Amino acid sequence: MAFSGRATRAVFAISAAGVLAAGVAACGDDDSSSSGGGGGSASKDEQVTIGLITKTEANPFFVKMKEGAQAAAKENNVKLLTASGKSDTDNQSQVTAIENMTTQGAKVILDVPADSKAIVPAIKKARDQGVLVIALDTPTEPEDAADALFATDNLKAGELIGQYAKARAAGTSPKIAMLDLAPGITSGQLRHDGFLKGFGLKNGDPEIVGSVDTEGDRAKAEAGMTQLLQQHPDINVVYTVNEPAAFGAAAALKAAGKGNDDVILVSVDGGCDAIKNGVRPGVIDATVQQYPENMARKGIEAISDAARGGPKPSGYLDTGVELITGKHVDGVDSKDVAFGVRNCWGK
Repeated sequence: MAFSGRATRAVFAISAAGVLAAGVAACGDDDSSSSGGGGGSASKDEQVTIGLITKTEANPFFVKMKEGAQAAAKENNVKLLTASGKSDTDNQSQVTAIENMTTQGAKVILDVPADSKAIVPAIKKARDQGVLVIALDTPTEPEDAADALFATDNLKAGELIGQYAKARAAGTSPKIAMLDLAPGITSGQLRHDGFLKGFGLKNGDPEIVGSVDTEGDRAKAEAGMTQLLQQHPDINVVYTVNEPAAFGAAAALKAAGKGNDDVILVSVDGGCDAIKNGVRPGVIDATVQQYPENMARKGIEAISDAARGGPKPSGYLDTGVELITGKHVDGVDSKDVAFGVRNCWGK
């Protein structure tokens, strides 16, 4: 499924190069100062309360996003409230966090939706109370349920690894395994669809021998990949929705006696662990790097200005992607491992 309302991208689009330059936890205060309630505008000297809700604290991607938000909050006189869920699919925790932050006077809430559809009523309730809501990383469904979206172009990310996998698989008969996220999460669906587009396939094509939902979890991905290999031992291309899933797939492939050169394994995220311990040694053939710190930083900067009477963010801001690989193929733009290490996040 493609982004709804793709034309809105022109409103806030920026280049990737510009970007590169530049259990639920109870809502925590990262600054002890107080702020007024939602709605209205504040002077530059008045502190503004902004909330950040991520999917989980376990994923380094969201840790880096939070760090970027904290740094920008200090620079922009923002009181930052933070919360996260127990897992990537924990919608109820996000609903609770939105309600709590609204009560605590947040003028703006940045949210990474755990369920693109299920979170919409809670967002609507907050917006009806005058709170500006910006989706980060994952669009809501419909996309205009939030005031704006600051995110990776997940369709493009999937398309890049699809193009790469197709080029690497040239001259072979591809047998593809799809290790997806979960139903209802738009970012995962976009990556899936982008991969198929890049590879030149459609859902149901015979080259796709099987798929499993992993929820982005390493253990679930390993179990799912093990099951797929039992059914289809000739799998030679593996798409994974994120790098924990990629490492899970790699473990299953190794246990099945598959070497790094036997299967093309591609993914999305660009964390330091994946670049250094996956792409560099060839365990992961290629990944698309995204930039979570910029999502939060650009969001804090834009909305702290809006809360003080500046222009209200709207539409879509593309925070950039780059394909990272140690095995370049002709016809597919990519950056090397050294670039990936310089721009990665996590440890």
